[in-house]
Amino acid sequence: MTTIPAAVPARATVAIRSEDLCRHYRMGDNIIRAVDGVSLEIQSGEFVALLGSSGSGKSSVLNLIAGLDRPTSGSVIVQDRDIAKLSRDELAKYRLHVVGMVFQSFNLISSMTVAENVELPLRFAEIDRSQRQKLAHEALERVGLRTRMDHRPSELSGGEQQRAALARALINRPQLLLADEPTGNLDSHTGTEIMDMVRDFNSDLGMTVLMVTHERALAERYAQRMIFMADGKLLDRQTLRETGSTQ
Repeated sequence: MTTIPAAVPARATVAIRSEDLCRHYRMGDNIIRAVDGVSLEIQSGEFVALLGSSGSGKSSVLNLIAGLDRPTSGSVIVQDRDIAKLSRDELAKYRLHVVGMVFQSFNLISSMTVAENVELPLRFAEIDRSQRQKLAHEALERVGLRTRMDHRPSELSGGEQQRAALARALINRPQLLLADEPTGNLDSHTGTEIMDMVRDFNSDLGMTVLMVTHERALAERYAQRMIFMADGKLLDRQTLRETGSTQ
């Protein structure tokens, strides 16, 4: 029986490092420079917000760090490995064991129950069914959804769907949580509840969080540091509080 190990703290203090990272697309005769020479470092246990308007390249950076897209040039280094050089199978294992992702649109499978959605990463990892169910129940308990685990996504509110998405992202106990506009489809009260949970995972579990958002007020409230992007490039950065603060 395969088991999911507890998250192991990164050996280095740097969780993510990109060096001259580029992702360019060709559209007709034009070259779209979605990410254009981005170099950054994020420390283990940090909560960082990446801000910019639509089309600034922030989600493209997140996708490159998640291993969902490959750079045109440059590197993304996580756990001493350059993600750009991993094979397809290695990238799948990286996404399964190292990274948890939360999306604005939840990305739950409508034909599955909440518990089945949360279990899905463990099915890909070929975890024994009884252990999958146990871990899914624990993850749903953590986000306050244990009584809703047999419901389907259409029977949940937007906030409950995002809670389920959080449970799914956390079930493999990832070291990195990547959140792409996690409150974009939620009202302000529900968005606050979700972000409070994300902050708790960061402070209580030491999980490194990189959140993409266009809402500066959200970043100022929850992140320890803000990084700004425009036209595929980094602009300035602003430290809001010391790592480990729960202000």
